[in-house]
Amino acid sequence: MKDHQLHEIRNFAVLGHASAGKTTLCEAILATTGRIKRMGTISEGTTTSDYHADEREHQNSIHTSLLRAEWLGAELNMIDAPGMPDFIGDAMGALQVSDFALIVIDAVEGVGFGTERMWDAATKLGIPKFLVINGVDRENSSVATVLEQVRSTFGANVFPLTLPLDEGPGCTHFLDAMRSEVVNYKGDQSGKFEEAKADGGDGERVKKMHQQLVEYVAEADDGLMEKFFDQGGLSEEELRAHLHTAVQAQTFVPLFCTAAASNTGVTRLLDFIAKFGSSPLDRKTVLCESPAGEPVEVDVEGKETLIFVFKTLIEGHVGALSFFRVYSGELKSGQTLEHPVRSGSERIGQILLPNGKDRETSDHLRSGEIGALVKLKDTHTNDTLCSPKLKVRLPKIEYPAPNIHAALKSETRGDEEKIAEGLAVVHEEDPAFSYRHDPELHQTILSGQGEQHLRTVAETLKRRYNVGIELIPPRIPYRETIRRNADSRYRHKKQSGGAGQFAEVWMKIEPKPRDSGVEFGHSLVGNNVDRGFVPSVEKGVRTAEEEGILAGYQVCDLKVDFYDGKQHPVDSKDVAFQIAGRNAFREAFMNADPHLIEPIVEVKVRVPDDALGNVLGDLSTRGGRVLGTDTEGHHQIVTAEVPQRNMHAYATDLRSLTGGRGQHSETFSHYEDMPRDVEKKIIAETKSNGGGG
Repeated sequence: MKDHQLHEIRNFAVLGHASAGKTTLCEAILATTGRIKRMGTISEGTTTSDYHADEREHQNSIHTSLLRAEWLGAELNMIDAPGMPDFIGDAMGALQVSDFALIVIDAVEGVGFGTERMWDAATKLGIPKFLVINGVDRENSSVATVLEQVRSTFGANVFPLTLPLDEGPGCTHFLDAMRSEVVNYKGDQSGKFEEAKADGGDGERVKKMHQQLVEYVAEADDGLMEKFFDQGGLSEEELRAHLHTAVQAQTFVPLFCTAAASNTGVTRLLDFIAKFGSSPLDRKTVLCESPAGEPVEVDVEGKETLIFVFKTLIEGHVGALSFFRVYSGELKSGQTLEHPVRSGSERIGQILLPNGKDRETSDHLRSGEIGALVKLKDTHTNDTLCSPKLKVRLPKIEYPAPNIHAALKSETRGDEEKIAEGLAVVHEEDPAFSYRHDPELHQTILSGQGEQHLRTVAETLKRRYNVGIELIPPRIPYRETIRRNADSRYRHKKQSGGAGQFAEVWMKIEPKPRDSGVEFGHSLVGNNVDRGFVPSVEKGVRTAEEEGILAGYQVCDLKVDFYDGKQHPVDSKDVAFQIAGRNAFREAFMNADPHLIEPIVEVKVRVPDDALGNVLGDLSTRGGRVLGTDTEGHHQIVTAEVPQRNMHAYATDLRSLTGGRGQHSETFSHYEDMPRDVEKKIIAETKSNGGGG
């Protein structure tokens, strides 16, 4: 490819709900522009985008794929992003480096949850949206119904620039608002078309479409609006000269209709993107941050190099691939860039220009362009690299908080090291997935965006590292505490031929307020016990505290007073007082009306108006207390407190309740007493498994 000027570059993310046809649309664009000779299919696993083993197996996009093409002198950098909400992290990364969002909507299913979520994300980033209703050649497609739904959801200024005349199987004829004509496609996947005059009712209809387009363009500029009224319209030259401005201002949201599988309707979409789509110059400066946290604006036409890594992919034969965008200056092979915040630098080696799994090499990339780097030593997703004279950091990708959790159980002993390495690599590739070892639960907890997300992690570990894991519900971090004061006097005495062990500990315990932990102290007087044994007693108490007494859960919210005891001049030693302290604490605890308390999480649920009743009813069956509801557009935000034990796999259940349109977040709120019947059941289960007191 030739070197393109900034105004000729088009960086855009292809987004939408799962199975709307995003990858097929990208395939059609590549075929139309001549980048590929023949369109591949998802069912055969031959598309340019979905080339990974897991994508071919599931026939769904799982990873971001960078695609390159050229059309009408414009450089097209397309980022085909997954549509499943489980893999939203990649979609958020794609949006971060895009100048506009191309959101694909299924012509049969209409607006999905993923459609709305991507629209909101693009709006938050302040970039224009283009819409595509895809699959207009399918049985039961209804552009009129979907268009009405789109306008109801996203606003009345969504405007179709093309509409099918023969919707359904074999669709090839479209009204074209820009040309005021009928465009007839060949339907042979070539993307070629012929133009014809629109007659009769079609002629009147397309004339009205063209006039509406002129009005939208006039609204983008006060001076143009005056000219519109003075002249009774705009000339074709004025329309085209100001159409780009109207798109940037989003006085209207352009919508195209396509049948991507037959490469129908795609060429006119490409024409519009190449001529009127957003370029890096439309946001002439990018807002950055200095190492001190001060805002800094960087000119995209500046000379100093500034790049941002938005995706990392680990490929066995290549290693780590870092996908990046150049925001300023020029990136060259052999150049050394610095990390603006932490110490260290990176020497730039080979620069790749990916088109799916195919990669060309280049010795440079200019501002506005997107590419990939190989084997950076200490640069990760969300990192900025810059020339030494420009120490700034670009805004980071904001990933949604995980909403589902599972504990990892290894199927084979001895695989722990390989599993740890694999989890680190998966997190590097997808920061929307996280993991941690919970010392209280003695489990490794995996956290993701949905069940499929976590299953894919398990499959990746199996495929890449030959390790098997089972995903099980995480243990709930119940806690043990007491309701009243109690004391104990415990004597530990052991005589077995050699040196003996002797220690006697007198202990009092009393309840403390919630979240105050276990406070250990002593009030020893006299010489019955050497003060040197106090740490030994405390160590025994802390051991029992961590192990749990009633049901194997951590003890909390009480005060311990080691107030007296006895010792032996020969047989008293550290280990004896540890054992005595541990058992004195256990005895006192069991005498103090012990009980379990459970964690309560605050849940925020974003739910469509028509599903509110189902969600509220479900929260009630989970023992939830609704704290309030707020309105946000066509959605309700429900805030509730729910016992954590009832929240496992809630993300999956919520999707079922809301047709995939609901989303939620949960954060720890507090601990409180649990129902007696639940407590008895948990204690019984613990004892049957050999745990507890």
